[in-house]
This record gives sequence, C-alpha cells and structure tokens, in this order.
Amino acid sequence: MAKPAPKAKPQSDVTHVSDATLRRFLGYHMKRAFNVIQADLAQTLKPFDLRMLTYTALVLIVDNPGLRQSQLADAMDIERPNLVVIIDELERRELITRDRVPTDRRAYALHATLTGRQLCDKAVAAVTAHENQLLEGLEEDMIAEMIAAMKQIEKRPGRG
Repeated sequence: MAKPAPKAKPQSDVTHVSDATLRRFLGYHMKRAFNVIQADLAQTLKPFDLRMLTYTALVLIVDNPGLRQSQLADAMDIERPNLVVIIDELERRELITRDRVPTDRRAYALHATLTGRQLCDKAVAAVTAHENQLLEGLEEDMIAEMIAAMKQIEKRPGRG
C-alpha cells in the first residue's frame, strides 16, 4: 500500500507581527527597553572583559569595602551559589580579594584590589557615557519620574 503524500504546510501570510496586546502592559515596555539597554551595555563593558553581573558585583565591592558575600548576594538579588561563580571570576582576574572574617570563620569579606578599583573607575565612566547617550533627548524630570516609578514597583509588598 502506498503511503499518502505528506500534506504541505500552508504558507504564512503574516507580513507583520502585531504585539498590540502586549503593548498594553508596562512590563512588556520595560522588557523591550531593558533589552536595548542590556545589548548596548554588553558592548560598553566588552572592552573591560566584564558582563553586567561582574560589573555590578565589582561596583558594589568597590563602593562597600569589606562587604560579605551574603550581603553582596542580597544586594544583587541573586542566589548565593550563583554568586560564587562571579566572585571566583573577579578573584581569578585579581580584581578583588576574598578574606575570611576573623569574627566569623564561615564568612568572607570582599575587597577590591588597586587593579579592580582602577578598572571599576574606567568601566563606570564608560557606563555613564553609555547611559547619557542612551537617554539623550529625555528631560531630566522624565528620567527622575521613571526612576521614582520603578522604585515604587520595587518596594511593593509581596515581592519575591
């Protein structure tokens, strides 16, 4: 018995994908904007051999000498086991040191090295320029309102 010929899939007539339903949601707009920021930031950090997470960790360590790993995980809102990979990378590159806390042998205090502080300064300058360029044309009041609105969302009860 001969097998029937497979049915050909119908050709799609869609020439434009509409995201009108999704565009009604603030979260969708935030995600789309974040995708633009993240892609541009990745290119900005590339010359420093940093990713968004390693950059964030380095800045927090530079700004908070002696910060414990658990505090850094909380500040970055990431799981502690995931932080270890980031800390290992920064330490391997000799950008930070990880020292036992004398009063708590289970905890480590994090400090930036001179190399780490210098790299951080250069990366922060590049990210500042990146953000200034990205937000060019937006009024300062508008930017302040966006930041205030995002802070309010972040503070909502039941988060996490």
